[in-house]
Amino acid sequence: MQDFITLSQLTNEMTSTFILSVAAFLLATALTPIYTYAAYRYRFWKKQRDTSTTGEKLLVFVKLHKEKFKRNIPTMAGAIGVIAITTVTLVNLDRGETWLPLAALLGGAFVGLLDDIINLRGDGTGVAGMRSSVKFLMITALGLALGWFFCVKLGYSSVHIPFVGPLEIGWFMIPLFAFAVVATGNAVNISDGLDGLAGGLLALSFSTFGVIALLQGQFHLAGFCFTVVGALLSYLWFNIYPARFFMGDVGSFAFGASLGVVAMLTNTLFLLPVIGVIFVVEAGSSLIQIFSKRVFHRKIFTSAPIHHHLEAAGWPETKVTMRFWVIGAVAAFLGVYLAIAGGHI
Repeated sequence: MQDFITLSQLTNEMTSTFILSVAAFLLATALTPIYTYAAYRYRFWKKQRDTSTTGEKLLVFVKLHKEKFKRNIPTMAGAIGVIAITTVTLVNLDRGETWLPLAALLGGAFVGLLDDIINLRGDGTGVAGMRSSVKFLMITALGLALGWFFCVKLGYSSVHIPFVGPLEIGWFMIPLFAFAVVATGNAVNISDGLDGLAGGLLALSFSTFGVIALLQGQFHLAGFCFTVVGALLSYLWFNIYPARFFMGDVGSFAFGASLGVVAMLTNTLFLLPVIGVIFVVEAGSSLIQIFSKRVFHRKIFTSAPIHHHLEAAGWPETKVTMRFWVIGAVAAFLGVYLAIAGGHI
């Protein structure tokens, strides 16, 4: 991180970052027809799950989305973004800034791809996809491996507490790093349930961390963040209501895991729940629902995560998505303010 950034230097780096973002957008857009042909040719249809993780039938969820899944919407479109981001990042490689988020992107994509393949090969009944415990173990292993590199090879051993300063935690950095990867990866995966919802929130979050990285002088990392934004905007063009395709777990785990890594590299872990507040609410609502059903044998929400609860309450899908985008935009602005005021810059 640099102590002082001139306006001229910042302008030049912003230009380079903009070029990377546009390149990712154009490449992802060019790859989309290829994916679309393969998706419809080989029927990458997303299977609708009808059983929850606690074993009961998802009657409300199935009723809410019965018409959508009649359209045979393909999944795994997140692979387009992963390919585009990886290709563009190859010209923006930096050991200290882009290796880790790129590794998280590819590692998360691998776990998600396995889950999507199992979903495609399933019969459309039960819990479609890989068992949650298996996905959790795989993402945890990824987080620990990346955390080791972050701590041992890059030398990070302290976490910044807003308005307080750095706190030395030594080797505890490795499990903390793994927690950030696992929590963010799963939260994004849980949030990916409505047309345009996860894609829009991810674009806002990566934009925010990109701005923070620019202000910190981490220009390669900022370039990575806005490369992701470019690919996500291309995806959103086709994913907003009514969605032409879904990102699938290959996308949600890839983007979620890399978002957690970006938060660690900018030393803004404690701002991640602010910037990604909707992801926190979505994951929290699912955890609360599972806990309540297992312990008290009753539901808190009509359907979880909370975006399905709001749908069941009568909110149109587009209203839920766009209001969550508004909250995400406010959270993004607040995150940049706290990064500056809290001493992260």
